Amino acid sequence: MADTEGENLQSQIDEIEALSSIYGDDWCVIDEAARIFCIKVSSSSDHPEWTLCLQVILPPEYPSAAPPLYQLNAPWVRGEDRMTISNNLEEIYLQNLGDNILYLWVEKIREFLEEKSKTSFPAPSSKATTEETAADDDDIASSSELLNDLLACSHIDESFDTLEGVGKEVPTINHGEPISDRRSTFQAHLASVKSPGEVKEVLNKLYENKKIASATHNIYAYRICSEKTKALIQDCEDDGETAAGKRLLHLMQILDARDVMVVVSRWYGGILLGPDRFKHINNCARNILIKHHCTNSAEDSGKHVGKNKNHTKEKKRIEH
Repeated sequence: MADTEGENLQSQIDEIEALSSIYGDDWCVIDEAARIFCIKVSSSSDHPEWTLCLQVILPPEYPSAAPPLYQLNAPWVRGEDRMTISNNLEEIYLQNLGDNILYLWVEKIREFLEEKSKTSFPAPSSKATTEETAADDDDIASSSELLNDLLACSHIDESFDTLEGVGKEVPTINHGEPISDRRSTFQAHLASVKSPGEVKEVLNKLYENKKIASATHNIYAYRICSEKTKALIQDCEDDGETAAGKRLLHLMQILDARDVMVVVSRWYGGILLGPDRFKHINNCARNILIKHHCTNSAEDSGKHVGKNKNHTKEKKRIEH
């Protein structure tokens, strides 16, 4: 074990030196001891209209037995774009098990950005990351907080079963009651999931609904008890609403919700809500989790979505 970790560390050092040489100022060391790094990736060095920041943690098991943990940071990386990039990175990892892959990841992201720059979509604004990011100073993560965020919300988890469930029947999706405030509307969606693959199936199904796909943000979080390792797998996504995914995941941790995912759609109405937006997101999520008995509180002990036929058959239609 010690020999393997030593080999992994040396491999990481060699890879980092190469990447630093290749990418220069675009490569950044956030915390060398914690193995946290960041690289700015742009569509073109001459005209960098499309840019994102790839932040990674290199675990001791990388590259021999685990992928890097990563986070994609850019205001425009949401929904389908984020899923496309994540799927591309996952495919590269699975095709190069045991090898260093950061260079391949960076260049695959750059290839994606180049394609975006050729579309008719306008280049993203470099001003605000969301319509309300300037409202909350406490939402800006420090480098130490980044480590916790990446470990809690990594896109490729340690179980390596992210492809399980793909191609199977999509889990039943339940829709909660909308909450409206100052022309913004929030609505939660819930599904029972047994693997990250089923999470992808649920997201794909939700995005087939034009109203949900057009939401300003689709924040989600999930917690799954792995049948293989009995370990708890969890992930979250802000979808442009800074820190919302982490807060949603924290709520699910407090309620001890397991084998379930919650997506909260927000349609922005043009009026800033400040911290109230987080209250509405969590209230939507809490209401639907309790309604479908997905908490392990004393009141709803041991009852999960999918185990109560009366509740799984209750589905509310999205109003078009």
